[in-house]
Amino acid sequence: MASKWRKAKIALGLNLCVYVPRTREEEEEVGSSTSSSMEVTRRFSNATSLSPSYSSGSRHSESRLLPPTTPTPSSSGLRLGKSGYRSSKKTCAICLATMKPGHGHALFTAECSHTFHFHCIASNVKHGNQVCPVCRAKWKEVPFQGPTADLPSGSGRINPGDWPGDDAWMTVLRRLPPHRANSNRQMASALQAPEPTIFNDDEALDNQQQLQDKNFPIREVGDQYSVRPLEIKMYPEVSAVQRSTTLQNFTVLINLKAPITKSRNNLSRNQANFPPVSQASRAPVDLVTVLDVSGSMAGTKIALLKRAMGFVIQNLGPSDRLSVIAFSSTARRIFPLRRMTDSGRQQALQAVNALISNGGTNIAEALKKAAKVMEERREKNPVGSIILLSDGQDTYSASGPDRGHSRPNHQSRLSFSARNTGSSGFQIPVHAFGFGADHDAASMHSISENSGGTFSFIEAEGVIQDAFAQCIGGLLSVVVQDLRVSIECAYPGIHLNPLKAGSYGTRLLNHERTGIIDVGDLYADEERDFLVSVNLPAGDWSSEMTLLKVQCAYTDPVIKETLNSQPKEVRIQRPQTVKERVVSVEVDRQQNRVQAAEAMASASAAAEKGDLTNAVSILENCRRALSESISARVGDRLCVALDAELKEMQERMATRRMYEVSGRAYVLSGLSSHSWQRATARGDSTDNASLVHAYQTPSMVDMLTRSQTMLLGGSLPQPSVRPAKSFPLQPQPR
Repeated sequence: MASKWRKAKIALGLNLCVYVPRTREEEEEVGSSTSSSMEVTRRFSNATSLSPSYSSGSRHSESRLLPPTTPTPSSSGLRLGKSGYRSSKKTCAICLATMKPGHGHALFTAECSHTFHFHCIASNVKHGNQVCPVCRAKWKEVPFQGPTADLPSGSGRINPGDWPGDDAWMTVLRRLPPHRANSNRQMASALQAPEPTIFNDDEALDNQQQLQDKNFPIREVGDQYSVRPLEIKMYPEVSAVQRSTTLQNFTVLINLKAPITKSRNNLSRNQANFPPVSQASRAPVDLVTVLDVSGSMAGTKIALLKRAMGFVIQNLGPSDRLSVIAFSSTARRIFPLRRMTDSGRQQALQAVNALISNGGTNIAEALKKAAKVMEERREKNPVGSIILLSDGQDTYSASGPDRGHSRPNHQSRLSFSARNTGSSGFQIPVHAFGFGADHDAASMHSISENSGGTFSFIEAEGVIQDAFAQCIGGLLSVVVQDLRVSIECAYPGIHLNPLKAGSYGTRLLNHERTGIIDVGDLYADEERDFLVSVNLPAGDWSSEMTLLKVQCAYTDPVIKETLNSQPKEVRIQRPQTVKERVVSVEVDRQQNRVQAAEAMASASAAAEKGDLTNAVSILENCRRALSESISARVGDRLCVALDAELKEMQERMATRRMYEVSGRAYVLSGLSSHSWQRATARGDSTDNASLVHAYQTPSMVDMLTRSQTMLLGGSLPQPSVRPAKSFPLQPQPR
């Protein structure tokens, strides 16, 4: 039965693991221990309780008799022969009810040959038990409940996919790296070795590859690599203002679009095969992943986390470097900063596969250690980032494990270089992922906000990999760094009002006649929209008036050169009389976005004070205002999507319980997305109107497609991924 089940999964594309064949020595060792294994299994035939992660006593006694099944010292399971004790084929060993085909219950036959009701064993595994309840065999194939089963009524997923399986049940298989001689011993010694005092053991950069990259004649379009300049467009709110009219808040939209780098390999590649993206067309990355392995991550969660990390590792290139921090009650660097060559990937996969879950949640120490890795590097790749995932509240802070109702000050624990201080120094954004209903969304949003990163809300277990894929799709496509926008008033009588740029740093200089917006990094083909407000004086003007001059300075991380854009001017007509006032839809739709983001922030503040009625009212008033805008009248899709998002937030604020479970995280992930104008993952049920896709770039969509194709085995119907990184403009009203 076990072999038939395995063949069926392969045929359906569900076999997602990388099979690790045994060596001849391992086969002989297992064969010689079979007889003693049979005797041991009888002693544990009725054991159905604890996960081996928490049964330290029994784990040690068993491991003296049988070999471990994983190549790491964290292994706590057993591999038992099929000839051992067998449960009755007619009775489920968990619920003791009859098992008969055709009686409405799916059956699961494990690789150790024991059979159970599918829902019984999956529930058992979900609570952390990853061994056979009958023979205590450690399973490589772990049954678990599909991601739709545990969601509240009416909730969906950020990237819904058709998960195969009967009654929403399926099997997740852990991705194991290929076996190599002595790899078990090497990994064991690596994990048991004490951490160095200073994290200056990062692997040297691939300088030879970098020298080759510099030799590319990159500014010629016909060659392997080409660069387009940053695009700047400007739109006044109206094209003409009467000369005698004075306005105090005349709005101008500045639209920036990052260049997209293209190589011949990328343009001609077969999308179905998804070969690695050419590293000659992008800047290499230093990535530190900070992973929660506390006790609440046991079972399905940590299995899905390992799979998601496997996807990240496989999609990093040989010039990218990865480090892994695992934390529970304490934090430990389990993998130093290493290049993701073939050997580097294998070592990283082995380190991730060794993770086990137990203990509390110490986010503060984990962030401090991640910042230490970045701070003490001997060499630095052009792009640096930290990914943080946690499913729980921080149980450790400056005041000790029991912090009561106060929130820990994570900002003070980040190294200076990891904070978004507005300086031009090397800054490390922390992209935080809140997992499930119990994470501390407010603290994690604060962490990301203060560091220049984004906050994402992962509501359903099954979309961890998609959320990571979207994030690294952006990180692996950075084409602009240290972007700074300079805005200068063209006439002495004009001055700038306070700049509103979301979470980006702004400054006003020269008696409010010069403004600066520090934008930082942009992904390929990513856009930014900033609304600038000025006073408009009356006067004896000519027929045309220049309001502002805008220029951008930034660094190309591939060629490592500072580039300056050509100055752009925005002009309006100043006739004696204006027959018709034509409002710019481009400006109006961005005003709607800013207004919606401000409403989200106000509603969040009210909800945190316990006033959900006022919070819902704020969102309702914003929806009403949006419906009366010019954009809404012409059917602008962004306006429709904003309304759907605000409505979703209202529904998640219906009760205090709903707000605590998902409302807070949903609102904060949406606020993070709009304030940075960057895609975030979030538990979303607004279907095709969802703004989850509004800021997606082509590289994010590509990586999401890779993730979902890999997840579904490439042979099942694929969920549609819309490349709607922005919404098409509607025709101007006449």
